[in-house]
Amino acid sequence: MSCLIPITPARLALSRAAAGARPPASGVTEPGQGRRFLIMAEIANFVALRRQLGARRADSLTVDVAGCLGEHLGDVDIVVVGRTQLEIAFAGGALDELDDALACVQEIFAQPVELDGELCTIDIALGAAAGRVAASDDVRLAEEAEEALGEAKLSGGAVVRDLSVATPAYDRKTLMVDFRRGLQQDEFFVQYQPKVHLRRQEISSAEALIRWRHPVRGVILPGDFIPAVEESREIGALTLWTLSRVIADQKALAGQGHDLTLFINISGQLLADQTFVARACQIVRDCDAKIGFEITETSVIREPERAIGHLRVFADMGIVIAIDDYGAGLSSLAYLKQLPARELKIDKLFVMELTSSNRDPLIVRSTIDLAHALEMEVTAEGVETPAAMALLSVMGCDMVQGYLISRPIGVDGLKQYLDEDRHLAASAEPRASFIRPASFWKST
Repeated sequence: MSCLIPITPARLALSRAAAGARPPASGVTEPGQGRRFLIMAEIANFVALRRQLGARRADSLTVDVAGCLGEHLGDVDIVVVGRTQLEIAFAGGALDELDDALACVQEIFAQPVELDGELCTIDIALGAAAGRVAASDDVRLAEEAEEALGEAKLSGGAVVRDLSVATPAYDRKTLMVDFRRGLQQDEFFVQYQPKVHLRRQEISSAEALIRWRHPVRGVILPGDFIPAVEESREIGALTLWTLSRVIADQKALAGQGHDLTLFINISGQLLADQTFVARACQIVRDCDAKIGFEITETSVIREPERAIGHLRVFADMGIVIAIDDYGAGLSSLAYLKQLPARELKIDKLFVMELTSSNRDPLIVRSTIDLAHALEMEVTAEGVETPAAMALLSVMGCDMVQGYLISRPIGVDGLKQYLDEDRHLAASAEPRASFIRPASFWKST
């Protein structure tokens, strides 16, 4: 490509609403079946280009990019909406037309372009949304395209949201409308997944997992609503509700002869929240309960000094700190040695491949040794087969958790599980053929 041709902003100032009135770009569609497309494009390396070109020249770069796209894309509306962003709107029939437009944009800027006699690499991040002409609204189309652009900047590829199906972002927005009502009307409940201590062959703790029994959608799992709750800054209220519920269940179980430590998951967003920390400490102190907090190691990285300080406050109160999903993120020994943790949980990603991989057993064994050196017990998550449990036992793993032991169950089901010692059935499975001497794991 030779040169980006400067054009005037007036040429680009087209109405976003015009895309809705425009006939399909190609092909014939049935009434009501046409689609509106909105692409949001951002110059991802604008800061670097500003250093290369100078501030004055960089300020007109988005206008130049828009002009270049207009020449190649044909019958579309292009609007410069910021210093680094522009919108491309058009109508059509099939989603393939949106894919073609995105591919065209990517191809245009795949190679360095000549700008004022100098070669420049322009990185374009692309997020897009598509909606039915008869059903889509301008605000939601723009919001979805913005969300897609945000994802694209992280993933490095174009991201498309189709409004004709339920998209995760739209689900999050609609779920949050119901969240406050659901919390007030007791739609949330807790299930527990017990952990077996391999040497003692007993259940000494369990992880609390929150669920939402939505009146319309049915049971919603945390992965589907927790991100929205965190985004809306409501995670503190939900976690305090969970803490109170778990403490009540722990007291009830203790009264029936089952003295377990129950763990709840703490969002990294809350580790630096002084108000949450103070309230959580007050609740635990008033109830004198046996509670543990599971945190991911990466959650500490956001504000490490405050997070580690608050974790030490929890630990000093007798709350057991467990590092969850170890190995799944950016594990750092620098943070690991500072955390006042008494338990480390190996992510199920490694455990589920334990008997079919050459490397995973070595990673798991070295992690167990490291945790023990730091005076932590180790729990392996995602244990689903007797073979995996046998290997973990030989490696010196302290506890296991997973569907081989039990699926998540309500507090009444947990009491019955404990009364009947059901965990012993999993331990009784044949496993001799999977046992290897300890020397194998140290020499391999």
